[in-house]
Amino acid sequence: MENEEKKVDIEEKEEEKVENDSDERDKKSIFIGNVDYSTSTEELRNLFKECGAIERVTIPTDKFTGHPKGYAYIEFIDASSVMKAESINDKNFKGRKLKVLPKRNNIPKAKPRNSRTFRRRSSLYSRPRYGRFKPY
Repeated sequence: MENEEKKVDIEEKEEEKVENDSDERDKKSIFIGNVDYSTSTEELRNLFKECGAIERVTIPTDKFTGHPKGYAYIEFIDASSVMKAESINDKNFKGRKLKVLPKRNNIPKAKPRNSRTFRRRSSLYSRPRYGRFKPY
């Protein structure tokens, strides 16, 4: 019994660490939109190296085709580099204007704007075939 309680406490602490780690990483990361599809991680490193030391560059790809999605994330070693990187916003790179924003997380389980639920008609209810028109 005590072992199970200890395991639960340890798991909860590990989950809190993971959440805190991701929050810290988000504070040190930027989102780059409108990235050219032929851009490599090394090119982005060279573009943003003047802002600060870069820990990781990520270019997400489509899982079916393997082609880049057109945006990227850069994680810096310190959070002050994010402010410097925002100065590159609207800079032309490979013929495109880059959008540089601080990274954010989507809020899980957020309600959609239109919270109306879909109502399905009962299978027992059938609509009249001709509506109000009665031929006879």
